Amino acid sequence: MINTVNKSHIRVAQNASGRAMNVPVYHIKGKRPGPKVYIQSSIHGAEVQGNVVIYHLIQWLQNMPISGEIILVPNCNPVGTNIKAGEYTLGRFDPVNGTNWNRGYYYDASEVAEFAKTVTSEESVASVKQRFRNHWRQAIETKLASPWGLGLAQQLNLRLQQMAVDADYVLDLHNGPVSTRHIYIPEYAKASATLFNFPHCIFIPNVFAGALDEATFCPWWTLTDLLNERDKRQVDFGVEAFTLEMGSQEVIDFDEGEIDATSILSYLTAKGLLPESQLQPANMTRLGVNLSDYKTLFTQWGGMVQYCAKPGQHVKEGELLAKVLNIDELDNEQGSVEITAPCDLIPMLHFPSASVLSGTQLYKCFTNYVTITEKS
Repeated sequence: MINTVNKSHIRVAQNASGRAMNVPVYHIKGKRPGPKVYIQSSIHGAEVQGNVVIYHLIQWLQNMPISGEIILVPNCNPVGTNIKAGEYTLGRFDPVNGTNWNRGYYYDASEVAEFAKTVTSEESVASVKQRFRNHWRQAIETKLASPWGLGLAQQLNLRLQQMAVDADYVLDLHNGPVSTRHIYIPEYAKASATLFNFPHCIFIPNVFAGALDEATFCPWWTLTDLLNERDKRQVDFGVEAFTLEMGSQEVIDFDEGEIDATSILSYLTAKGLLPESQLQPANMTRLGVNLSDYKTLFTQWGGMVQYCAKPGQHVKEGELLAKVLNIDELDNEQGSVEITAPCDLIPMLHFPSASVLSGTQLYKCFTNYVTITEKS
């Protein structure tokens, strides 16, 4: 074993009995200096596949020379993982107040603007980066110490964000309901789309909606734009953050996990953390879409649904996506309704249940997509 894995635990919540709910934190530090990486999984309790990906990463990273350090936090939301209703895990929302577990991270654009005023044109990028990290860490601590308290989801998010705040690369591992692989990439890091082995890439703007990837890149992106515009120089802080969607929720697959772990190692190799690794990005077709062209298809009908188009399938305009069975109309032609594609599209995921209400988000789809790389 080349590297030592230091395992600790942090308290992320406290249950009604007063007992602490802890998550393990695996810290692997190389013998050479380099970037810092933060990887977490299962902020949504039913999205468990990232845990087996982290398992594979830990097994391999123990025996790979590392330049830098890597923090891995599996099953980072034990509250969500343990919210069950019969056979199912209801781990996407806090059951007390309905808050999405992935929408409580910290970002304040005005705070970034105030910090930018303290930066001189002569200050080095390394100095600005360290000062801004310290500034942001203090802002998160101040938020956590609010005398009025915070909701559980926000408390959990901020405690996780404290560990990620000084990372150069942040990976948040997720799953869709019934889904194929896709990845969210900030627009300024489009080049990194070719470093992961993901066939579908969604490019997202500098807009904060509460998620960890946005809470990581929005401060640096905003600061970069402010300084570049003011000082007429090209500042690059070298910080990237991604949300990786690795198939369907409620599924653990060790073989698929090995594929996704290899994809992450390919990215880390390209970023210089694994100096002796020979891993290269896969020779594969990658398609990309702007977030504005990642469309949600809502059903106009309630009923029982057959999902005819599978995630990742290329569907032409007018082709069949789904059939809806109407129990009240089984004796006439209204007993079933066909839902067809409004344009050429690729479904990324669909609703997990066959029983749907009208207005349900049935599919989320790529439209107006472009080819990033083509398999040779």
